[in-house]
Amino acid sequence: MWGAPAEPADGYYEVRPECTDVPKTKFRIKPGKTLSARKWRAAFTPEGYLDIGKTLGRIQRGGVHPSIRGEVWEFLLGCYDPKSTFDERDHTRERRRLQYAQWKEGCREIFPVIGSGKFITAPVITEDGQPIQDPIVLQETNSGIHGSISHMVKKLLNNGALDKKVIQWLLTLHQIGLDVVRTDRTLVFYEKQEHLSKLWDILAVYAWIDEDVGYCQGMSDLCSPMIMLLNDEADAFWCFERLMRRLRGNFRCTESSVGVEAQLGNLAAVTQVIDPKLHQHLETLGGGDYLFAVRMLMVLFRREFSFCDSLYLWEMMWALEYDPDSFHMYEEPESADEKAEGSKGKAKSFRQCGKFERENMRNGKSSEAPLPISVFLVASVLKDKSSKLLQEARGLDDVVKILNDITGNLDAKKACTGAMKLHKKYLKKVCSFLQYSKP
Repeated sequence: MWGAPAEPADGYYEVRPECTDVPKTKFRIKPGKTLSARKWRAAFTPEGYLDIGKTLGRIQRGGVHPSIRGEVWEFLLGCYDPKSTFDERDHTRERRRLQYAQWKEGCREIFPVIGSGKFITAPVITEDGQPIQDPIVLQETNSGIHGSISHMVKKLLNNGALDKKVIQWLLTLHQIGLDVVRTDRTLVFYEKQEHLSKLWDILAVYAWIDEDVGYCQGMSDLCSPMIMLLNDEADAFWCFERLMRRLRGNFRCTESSVGVEAQLGNLAAVTQVIDPKLHQHLETLGGGDYLFAVRMLMVLFRREFSFCDSLYLWEMMWALEYDPDSFHMYEEPESADEKAEGSKGKAKSFRQCGKFERENMRNGKSSEAPLPISVFLVASVLKDKSSKLLQEARGLDDVVKILNDITGNLDAKKACTGAMKLHKKYLKKVCSFLQYSKP
């Protein structure tokens, strides 16, 4: 109801009472601004078609009510096509749940701790594929787990030498466990072993199916909210998988480069255009590679905001970036082609796109993919701290300290507004430069 007082959202994500140093949440559920369950339901036809254009503006203005956040995110991340019916989505959901169950069972056959309700935090195998024999390690890995893990590995070796993929995956499992126990530990939700093991299972299965990326530190921060928002483990997995479609390039590493370097280069280019003095100052300090911004880009500001505010930031970002074609882009080519056959030749609906995506469309097609809004969010933070950085930063340690001081002090909505302004300014300057440089 309009005029009703804003409601705090902290109650939906309870913090452990002993954790008193967590950032305070600024997000409030605002009647008339926050997308409510009633407004969300009203955006569907009786058959289940979603007019997502009706919801994007409201999400951009006031976020999503926590009670419907999980199902809204499934659309924002491209898990489902808004032009599908209830029945079609039920079919897609069941197909995906079956696929996840098959992958998880395959992982469990290799390493039976998967799906057991337990997880490991110590290595179980050496780099050459032999079981760990250290008594202390064995004690830690076997604690609370039925059956000896070393016996599990030996049984696996009875079938012959392990292939490279299996060895690499087994080497990853304890690293996932170590991150799981550190992820969102201020939340009451993660006091339960079943929730920790669910997070470990999802990340372990993802590491198995994505051979190029596997598992990297930071992924647990991205996956954790999915566990909380979606009750079904398979649904949470697919929501995380769709998010990784956007971000996996940041985690892909080679012998000569780290994936996020490309985004850091984009951040440097944007800063050079919109704030050349700051860019020059950072270069003079030896920070021209912008490595101080890695964390913000890798885990989308999870550390700079409270848990609740980071979710608010994410959904605003995804609503601004929303592309109605994302579902078809993410699906397997054959099913995407089949689904898109009927809409061939039809222009993308401007109204069904997010504001950030519309700006990119106005700017015209480019041979390169448009920069994500996350780059402009970081650029907005740097721009906001530009005077302080120019006056007080005399070395990279000062830059890191100044940026660390923003934790808990950022406003998610203002950050998105600032990012949109910088995006518009950047596109305008780049277009002007390109027109001026034409022969």
